[in-house]
Amino acid sequence: MASVMGLLEERETAARVRVEDLQAQADRILAELDVAEAVLERRVIARAELSEALAAGDAADAPVCEVQAPAPPAAEERKAPVAGSIVPRRGEGATLQALAPDYRRIVELVESGPGDGEGVSAKEMTARLELELVPAKIEGVRSRMKRLVERDWLTASPSGRFMPRQPTGTARSAAGTPGGRGGGS
Repeated sequence: MASVMGLLEERETAARVRVEDLQAQADRILAELDVAEAVLERRVIARAELSEALAAGDAADAPVCEVQAPAPPAAEERKAPVAGSIVPRRGEGATLQALAPDYRRIVELVESGPGDGEGVSAKEMTARLELELVPAKIEGVRSRMKRLVERDWLTASPSGRFMPRQPTGTARSAAGTPGGRGGGS
């Protein structure tokens, strides 16, 4: 029986040596990969810099003038928000067009929901957006809805349901009286 144990120990030792050799090779290859990636990154940057310099042409030789801040683009020239853009605060005159498409869709669905005053849960919104009802998707929608609450596009109840933004007291009084002021004392 001792010879069988000896054979197993020899095979285990050989396997251990093989694993250590392969690990050393893998470490060496990973180190070479890191160096090669760094070289590639430097070359990509150099090519981009050269392209910019060539595109500028003789502009570098031109006299330096004072740079003025560009005028803000007109409303029709502004780029439409894209997915991943920052959610702007809702200010006077702000429209849904200021929001990225995914946020705009959430606000539209909350506003078009049943007017029972109960609001919409994140899970219900996830279903309305036709996303898979898994915790990751639900929490992603909840996060977006909370961001919309923080930026005054929606309101949230203490129970965690989301509702359309209610007009503020000043907006209601401005809408109801001439001159925009309420008849206070």
